[in-house]
Amino acid sequence: MSFPRRLFARLALAFALLLPALGARAQGLTVFAAASLTDALQDIGRLWEAQGHAKPAFNFAASSTLARQMEQGAKANLFASADEQWMDWAQQRNLIVNDTRRSLLGNDLVLVMEKAHVQKVDIKPGTDLLAVLGANGRLATGDPDHVPVGLYARQALTRLGMWAAIEPRLARADSVRAALLLVERGEAPLGIVYSTDAAVAPNVAIAGLFPESSHDPISYPFAVARGGDTPEARAFLDFLAGPAATEVFKRRGFRIGGAS
Repeated sequence: MSFPRRLFARLALAFALLLPALGARAQGLTVFAAASLTDALQDIGRLWEAQGHAKPAFNFAASSTLARQMEQGAKANLFASADEQWMDWAQQRNLIVNDTRRSLLGNDLVLVMEKAHVQKVDIKPGTDLLAVLGANGRLATGDPDHVPVGLYARQALTRLGMWAAIEPRLARADSVRAALLLVERGEAPLGIVYSTDAAVAPNVAIAGLFPESSHDPISYPFAVARGGDTPEARAFLDFLAGPAATEVFKRRGFRIGGAS
């Protein structure tokens, strides 16, 4: 083989070996994140991209759904849960890098209605939500058996003495955004969601705020996924905890700082 041909063959081989790495770099990070983080993380993703990084790919769903997808082999670089319970679940199954786990955010639990029909509800022990629901109305929230917002809602309704009456009237959604949509469409007169979700729905208004004492603190832990532990993933997690991302989270209505 002549020298030019040998050189060409070596260059072709080197390029072929480099292609997978180039493809991975172009694809960017894959972030599995709770549905309530949709708007904030999309904003932050654009900031990250503006700094010269590849655009992150986001998979938004209920934290339980995402954790189970990871257990079944779905590839992710970061996991952001809407509660500590599902991050604990992922950690117990060795799905995250334990020392990267950080609880960055908090939120509020609210009762919402269609804006056109909103009425203020003072949420406290003895409040009659059935009267607000009407004869056939249903209350939309995440499925309390696995969706974090539903878990918080069940805690709150139980501690306020309303759970037994409301449980048969639940419209169980597969994520907080799905529950919000039921209220937006008028398919459910009431919903229990996070305040940050209510803020992005133009046709929905907050009717009442659940007392903090009625449920566990709403906390968002973030961690690098064990199957996607790269320097870029760790850098993005640092970015999420940094000042630029913090400003976005504040603007979107999140509390800064979660459970310790």
